[in-house]
Amino acid sequence: MAGDEITYANDRLPVAAPDLVVVEANEGGWQVVSVSDQLAALFRSSPAAMRNRLLESSFSVTVPSLVELAQDAAQGDIPLRSVRIRFPGERQPILVADVAAGLSEDFRRRAVSFYFRSLAPGEEAQALVQYGMVGVSPAMHEVFRKIALYAPADAAVVITGETGTGKELVARALHDAGLRRDAPYVAVNCSAISEELLESELFGHEKGAFTGALRSHRGRFERADGGTLFLDEVGDMPMHTQAKLLRVLEEGVVERVGAERERRIDVRIVAATNVPLEQAVGQGRFRSDLYHRLSVLRIHLPALRERPEDIPPLVEHFLRQFSRKYKRTIHRLTPEAIALLQSYLWPGNVRELRNVLERVFIETRSEAIGARAFREWVRERQDFSPDQWEAYGGGSMPTPAVMLPYPLTSSGAKSTLVDDKVLDAEYSSERSASRRSTRPVNLTKETIRHAYRSADGNLAAAARLLGIHRATLYRYLKKLDISRNDL
Repeated sequence: MAGDEITYANDRLPVAAPDLVVVEANEGGWQVVSVSDQLAALFRSSPAAMRNRLLESSFSVTVPSLVELAQDAAQGDIPLRSVRIRFPGERQPILVADVAAGLSEDFRRRAVSFYFRSLAPGEEAQALVQYGMVGVSPAMHEVFRKIALYAPADAAVVITGETGTGKELVARALHDAGLRRDAPYVAVNCSAISEELLESELFGHEKGAFTGALRSHRGRFERADGGTLFLDEVGDMPMHTQAKLLRVLEEGVVERVGAERERRIDVRIVAATNVPLEQAVGQGRFRSDLYHRLSVLRIHLPALRERPEDIPPLVEHFLRQFSRKYKRTIHRLTPEAIALLQSYLWPGNVRELRNVLERVFIETRSEAIGARAFREWVRERQDFSPDQWEAYGGGSMPTPAVMLPYPLTSSGAKSTLVDDKVLDAEYSSERSASRRSTRPVNLTKETIRHAYRSADGNLAAAARLLGIHRATLYRYLKKLDISRNDL
């Protein structure tokens, strides 16, 4: 099959490799019709065992989801090209897929075919820079694909992700790449405005509507008329304001506080939240009808700790920005410095990375930044206790959040990195024994897995990354019933 072509919707789709999955739609979802030997091997299965199973149960752990890609290809009736997909496994292989939709052999059902190939030489290192965002990971490629897909539409979009992942950049990209690009783009942070003023800020008020209303005020909806309104942190909106927002979205009219008539508006809503809205609905903090009205389209921004391969291109991007800003050039970070950054869990995500890099850029006067430039920052981060990271990051963080390859020990011995690189004794001896936390360690399976993979399967090195004794790690493996295969 390699080298063939599929013709569909007047578009010729190159087939790059014989590794494929063919799925057909049925009442229960997308059903696997055939799968190649190579792909079945990635899941430690056989084609016969995976055949006739639902796609969601067989390939649910890929990033992005093959189910979502199948739905997008079938609904759009156009092929999806060069979609990067991360598969499960110890090394988490990345393949590139072309996805084509059509009809099944009996012409009764929709069918979608996935044609996979390996990354070409040098292709893996090619970073995409779009809308002010940078990424080489499959998760970020999926974000860019959804922006291009959703931008021309008028449907509401909810952007999810932790604090600092770049949700406002995505909102701005949806506006700039859409049909409303020449109309106003208006943003409002629902958690930054007091509950008493939020309603007036969104919908406006008339002169004399309340004490202090000395003049009429156009709300954000009126200012965004014809364009896009970005509601940041919409999960923090008060319940009574949610009710009024729902009416505006359903009827397309807005009524100022204290007004006697309504004004018709045409606004596309893009909302963002770092609070799981489904959980907020279940807890009675967010209206279910408003949730369904807003969540027509969704884009999820992955946390930086979930895509460490994006850190090197992000570093290059920020160094270029700082070079222009400060009128001097720092060309790169050393490999040890990059390894240091990739071993940190980044509760503040890309925003935190940018701030840290700007700090060391200002402090460094050489043409390259080494690992030692981050020693003060490392010391500060390791002084955080596990319960403080949740408040800092705005989400649930594995503990410990600091998982650095340079443990700051109290002895004068040198500290070794996973790849046998060494940060000198001056760095490793700067933290005294009195600065060690006395808080009991509380490891989770995900934390141990992250350390194990960062250490390339070396348990002793994983224990050093976690800042614990190897015997302690073994006790946790037994306590959590974790085997090497699980890791």
